[in-house]
Amino acid sequence: MLRAVFNFFRRSDSDGHAGSGASETDGHRTDGIRTDGGTAEAPPEPTTGGDTAVSRLTDAVDGEFARSIPFWGPPAFLVTLFVYGAIGWNTVISLTDWNGLGQPQYDSFDLSMYTQLLADPTFRVAARNTVVLLVAFTVVTLALGLFLAILVDRGVRFENGFRTIYLLPMSLSFVVTAIFWSWMYNPDIGLINELLRFVGLGALTTAWISDPTTKLGAVVFALTWQFSGYAMVVYLAGLQAIPRDQYEAARIDGASTVRMYWRVIIPQLRSATTSAAVVLMVFALKAFDFMFVMFGTQPGPSADILAVMMFREAFAKTNWAYGSAIAMVLFLMTLGVIGPYLFRQHQRGEL
Repeated sequence: MLRAVFNFFRRSDSDGHAGSGASETDGHRTDGIRTDGGTAEAPPEPTTGGDTAVSRLTDAVDGEFARSIPFWGPPAFLVTLFVYGAIGWNTVISLTDWNGLGQPQYDSFDLSMYTQLLADPTFRVAARNTVVLLVAFTVVTLALGLFLAILVDRGVRFENGFRTIYLLPMSLSFVVTAIFWSWMYNPDIGLINELLRFVGLGALTTAWISDPTTKLGAVVFALTWQFSGYAMVVYLAGLQAIPRDQYEAARIDGASTVRMYWRVIIPQLRSATTSAAVVLMVFALKAFDFMFVMFGTQPGPSADILAVMMFREAFAKTNWAYGSAIAMVLFLMTLGVIGPYLFRQHQRGEL
């Protein structure tokens, strides 16, 4: 349809130019002046921009970009509507005092929910626990993943089975992991306490996910178990990309194994460390399902995190505006994790 319209205008434009000029079959003309005694004719008018504009529109319609719109257009529309649109709507709700009943009042916006957040001791405790969980889980998982990757890279026995065993937990969802570790931490029949009793350390048994002093540590340990295999794979890829000549050179220089890895090998894993750390921190911020399955909406001050607090305020107490404000804090924390990484990748031309 569009092509037919464009061709019609192009033909009309061409016919107009053809009709305005006279056919010169005899005589000679120099700068619009006849030299054979005939009447001078006006020089042909220069081509107008209409033909060029129509050609450009035709090229755009026929181009690869226009032909690709049916493939990327619908996904882009859905992402814009349900992701970025939802973020924008959540931002607006956080500036109101909507409690989930009736319609939000969009005639006045303020920062009262954010002011209330800063004055809320529950929010401060949940924010502290979130940061502790994020940092402790990321650091411990990276350290364990690096250790496992070095073992596998050095040709430990049963390497393939070892790699599979440590990768398997990552295929599990947070829900399955929480149920599994809830049983492991059971004070009466849990495997951890049973093992402690079996080796004669019954005095160390405790209610791991009920005791406030061990609750958050138990969460970190369980999440580390699930994601250490991911860190191992990332580091293993980095280790195998390092030329073996560097290992040999370090040994020739008399470096011990520990010094060789500390001084030569590990500094070259900076990119792998950054990539794995960003992914792990995002998973730490998304640990709502794990915490909800293990503790419900009331994990207590020692294990309360922002994601659980957001759910509790929005759905259990119907404080939608307050819950939206907590969600925006989580969103800003996520941007603080991902933003610098993406900016750095862009600067290096890798994005």
